[in-house]
Amino acid sequence: MREHLAERADLRGDCERCFGLCCVALPFAASADFAVDKAAGTPCRNLRTDHRCGIHAKLRQKGFTGCTVYDCFGAGQKVSQVTFGGRDWRADGKEHARRMVDVFPVVRQLHELLWYLTEALTLPAARPVHPDLRRALEKTEDLTRGTHDELAALDVAAHRQEVNALLLRTSELARAGIRGRKKDRRRADLIGARLKGADLRGALLRGACLIAADLTGADLRGADLIGADLRDADLTDADLTGAFFLTQPQVNAARGSAGTRLPDSVTRPVHWAAGL
Repeated sequence: MREHLAERADLRGDCERCFGLCCVALPFAASADFAVDKAAGTPCRNLRTDHRCGIHAKLRQKGFTGCTVYDCFGAGQKVSQVTFGGRDWRADGKEHARRMVDVFPVVRQLHELLWYLTEALTLPAARPVHPDLRRALEKTEDLTRGTHDELAALDVAAHRQEVNALLLRTSELARAGIRGRKKDRRRADLIGARLKGADLRGALLRGACLIAADLTGADLRGADLIGADLRDADLTDADLTGAFFLTQPQVNAARGSAGTRLPDSVTRPVHWAAGL
């Protein structure tokens, strides 16, 4: 288990080894999350020439909450240092920049799958499918190391579907040992739902829309949260111990408190303490 957890260091964004790709490749629209519009492939106006954000310490105050939620799962440094061998998009012309922008979202999806597969291999209850999970992990890692042309031609959706079948089986095995009735709320519309103190132990919340849901004091131990939309969900004093397939962007998008109990795989966002 320790070996797989150690690998997660490579599945977190490392801006020191990246050329600010998320600030260039991704589009955003003026909204509650972003103060201005930006087209895909256009550098953010706050991106400095050293590839650092000029307002990083004040992103939320300046209207760029969406930036504080995002994480590339380490895709930025993979594309910067491996796919393109450390060649800066600023220095090698428009065509080189376009190629980097093209493959960054592809590698980001693959790295997200690596996150889930790595976590799945830490779950003792999923031991029956560990061999298949390891093979899927190795295949996905190999794909991330492809050339630009190979990555650009990759059918990511098909690969996600293949991996998802394994992750669903992992979820079934992991939740089987949790006592009580395990609710199936897969892809449920729970926007603004009043779930204060709800018993959601071992619940299947894959793809559930929990935007602005009140989960204050809810028991989410051992729940499957893959793909759940937790934007502005209130996790104050909620217990997510043992919840799995939870990512840092999901936690960053939610609201919580010092009393919120989280899995070891994610960290408590700084802005929770600030009440932002």
